[in-house]
Amino acid sequence: MDHAVTSGTFSLDGQTFDVDNNVWVIGDAAECVVVDAPHDVKAILDVVGDRRVVAILATHAHDDHVRVAPALAEATGAPVLLHPDDLPLWRLTHPGREPGGYLADGQVIEAGGTRIEVLHTPGHAPGACCFHVPELGVVFTGDTLFNGGPGATGRSFSDFGLIIASICDRLLTLPPETAVHTGHGDSTSIAVEKPHLDEWIRRGH
Repeated sequence: MDHAVTSGTFSLDGQTFDVDNNVWVIGDAAECVVVDAPHDVKAILDVVGDRRVVAILATHAHDDHVRVAPALAEATGAPVLLHPDDLPLWRLTHPGREPGGYLADGQVIEAGGTRIEVLHTPGHAPGACCFHVPELGVVFTGDTLFNGGPGATGRSFSDFGLIIASICDRLLTLPPETAVHTGHGDSTSIAVEKPHLDEWIRRGH
């Protein structure tokens, strides 16, 4: 498992913000998958090295997570995989170009002998997905769960009740020691975040 941080912008609903995004690469010395393709193809390729990329997995289709996904697909020959419920968001950034394939809840993707399970976790975005790797004891949560609480739900295509349900049903049920690797910022764990659920619900974000 390897990691890089890239910098750029996030735009939605007529507003633009500067952001730093995490990019995660999972696999072995021969092949891997890339989780998210935010801002900089070269930075991602530097982490990949000479490995074969099996797939580019999109946690969701906000532009700061998929902006260079088509270019990365062209550079690596790997398909961009996205949950179909996020196609309206994808088309805001890449009109006229479809992703290379689709993710489904419960789907298992293999790279370098590592099994990656897809968890559909709507709320931050309709097609938001997390990627659970039981043998590594990690889950890659994109913008669904951060160090400190749920991802934002104050913009188009988002829903606070839905993200809370996703976190409760799909993430907080994972083993407490599971490391949580996020789309932005520092990693955390299920054990650290779970006690704060009621606090998140009371504050409404």
